[in-house]
Amino acid sequence: MIGQPLVYQTLERLQIPFDYYEHPEAPTIEIAAQFYRGEGTTLCKNLFFRNHKGNRHYLVIMDSRYPMDIHDMEHRLHQGKLSFASEERMMRHLGVRPGSVSLFALVNDPQHNVFLFIDSGLMKAERVSFHPNDNRASLVISRDDMMHFVEALEIPHQIVDLYSRDC
Repeated sequence: MIGQPLVYQTLERLQIPFDYYEHPEAPTIEIAAQFYRGEGTTLCKNLFFRNHKGNRHYLVIMDSRYPMDIHDMEHRLHQGKLSFASEERMMRHLGVRPGSVSLFALVNDPQHNVFLFIDSGLMKAERVSFHPNDNRASLVISRDDMMHFVEALEIPHQIVDLYSRDC
């Protein structure tokens, strides 16, 4: 299977079942949407940010159907000015390259240097989809298993309302 072995080992250890899909390289959410298999699954957008000082890092996961406004997100997250983290920072903290970042990249952050923000809208999703740290495949898991993954790995996180659903 395509993806980082540690992702699959962790899912197996946590007894999290998943559906596996291979597809052409999908480095952006727009490209990934072309290969998306709805089937009651929410395609997740994964964004890696740093604060203004560069001493804090955040992974934000949200429903890909909604637009992201960084200034609105700064207001909602209460973390000050945010900017996208560099490829170097992404590799150092999450062990992945741009276009492959996902919830599962947090298996590469055992020191918990990255804080996870999960949009509250995902708590209503039945199933969610993420790359297995390689953008040539997607894994689909249940929302409950997503939270089991987060809690079992003791990932520091917060569920927040990231956007108005009036869009």
